[in-house]
Amino acid sequence: MPFLTRPDGRIRYELYGEGYPVLLFAPGGLRSRLEMWSAPAGGPPRPWVDWTQALPAAGFTAVAMDQRNAGQSETAVEADHGWHTYTEDHLSLMDHLGFQTFHVLGGCIGGSFCLKAAQRAPERVTAAVLQNPIGLNPDHPEYFPDSQVEWSRDLRAARPALDEAAIAAFGRNMWDHDFVFCVDRAFAKACPVPTFLLPGTDIPHPAITSTELAALLPGVEVLSDWRAPTYLQQQHDSIVRFLRSKAP
Repeated sequence: MPFLTRPDGRIRYELYGEGYPVLLFAPGGLRSRLEMWSAPAGGPPRPWVDWTQALPAAGFTAVAMDQRNAGQSETAVEADHGWHTYTEDHLSLMDHLGFQTFHVLGGCIGGSFCLKAAQRAPERVTAAVLQNPIGLNPDHPEYFPDSQVEWSRDLRAARPALDEAAIAAFGRNMWDHDFVFCVDRAFAKACPVPTFLLPGTDIPHPAITSTELAALLPGVEVLSDWRAPTYLQQQHDSIVRFLRSKAP
């Protein structure tokens, strides 16, 4: 099981297949880990394609990872950490693997990771797929701060030496923003990276956020009907086509 060593800990990752690289950000909020792509044994099927399997079959290298302090990745939590800290992990991982340019594909919180990577390194990110992106739900603004509290409680139970005040400050850095939390609307309107959107429809992945993204992102492709077993083949074919068309 490979790990990337970071200055404050280590990040677990896995590689699948060979070809142009696609960095995957799994669903799961702050608990985003690579196992979230596949359905659990005996559990219901996922409403999304397992990209760790589909992308290698389509001729890509899939790079999957556990985000910091999720799954088997363990790092510090500091008061100045936030979206930029995750992005530095992502870029450092691709540096470590020797990939100068790459696509990104993210579900749930991964949509915001994709947008932050596009903002931070537009010369490296060649395409971005936003699957079920998170955003501030005006009817449920407490959703992510409340989720942060639950995540923090579990994290400190496992690692009681972590500083509670630093974790709280990290939470504010993550969630005390609007829209998609990590970038503003002005960036979305001028985003230089080609994008493909699979819209969200529920509390953590609000329709209003996806509607704004569809209106703002230049030239974005949108697949509205994607979240059901009957749409998996269309989801697969549309995204593979898009990623192939944007590969250098």
